[in-house]
Amino acid sequence: VQLQASGGGLVQAGGSLRLSCAASGRTFSSYAMGWFRQAPGKEREFVAGISWTSVPTKYADSVKGRFTISRDNAKNTVYLQMDSLKREDTAVYYCVADQVVVTSTPPYWGQGTQVTVSS
Repeated sequence: VQLQASGGGLVQAGGSLRLSCAASGRTFSSYAMGWFRQAPGKEREFVAGISWTSVPTKYADSVKGRFTISRDNAKNTVYLQMDSLKREDTAVYYCVADQVVVTSTPPYWGQGTQVTVSS
């Protein structure tokens, strides 16, 4: 599966952004999907994951209650709605796909989209 992320940009703290990830391939609906991020000078970290049925979802503690992951299997797209953004959310965000659940080493990665949160 090939993944194309979009929707990143510059936003003020407290604002919102929605990331999208379009996937190619007819088997999109069978993959668990998710998002990772990597901030400058930090290791890549898990942000959110969603199963192929849309339930369950999982979030990193740092984004729980502020970010929402969803998917539209008819459009082969997964979304990450990011609200109440903080400066520490600044990172390159990567869309990922995995077989059953989003693990720490997903086999499929998109190219990344930059999110910058200013104060």
